[in-house]
Amino acid sequence: MGANRTSDSIAVHPYPGKNRGVTADLALDQINKQIIEHLQRDGRMSYATLAKTIGLSEAAVRQRVQRLLDGGLMQIVAVTDPLTLGFARQAMVGLKVTGDLRAIADEIAAIPEVDYVVICAGGFDLLVELVCTDDEHLLDLLNEKVRTIKGVTGCETFMYLKLAKQTYAWGTR
Repeated sequence: MGANRTSDSIAVHPYPGKNRGVTADLALDQINKQIIEHLQRDGRMSYATLAKTIGLSEAAVRQRVQRLLDGGLMQIVAVTDPLTLGFARQAMVGLKVTGDLRAIADEIAAIPEVDYVVICAGGFDLLVELVCTDDEHLLDLLNEKVRTIKGVTGCETFMYLKLAKQTYAWGTR
């Protein structure tokens, strides 16, 4: 969930949430799956290296990568360690809400310190990951932004002590 907390790296997300459903016209054939899997392991892999590995021309790989990006099937992003950038407090917040889940999720997603929002089933309606500079910043964020949103009825905060594992290399199906 959220960003890789152990080192600076590149992450390839094969199904970015915001673009889901946009990919109907783009075929996820074996070659596209190979491209995604290689870029999940090394998002900085050159087109030339990727082309040799997969057995296509560099131009063909470049076109396929661009179509995957344009079609919303993947995105290539830099994943940083928030601690090295001055963000000392991270938390997952479970929210109970009433009303339109999508509208509330969109409103929460617009908060700059929020890097992850999931509409879910179970004990919470939404899961929200926050990245803050310190405990005071987290308190202000929860008290003045998150809990004041119309429809938020409950809030439970889970403070991150240590991220034990996070990966983006799950491949494709």
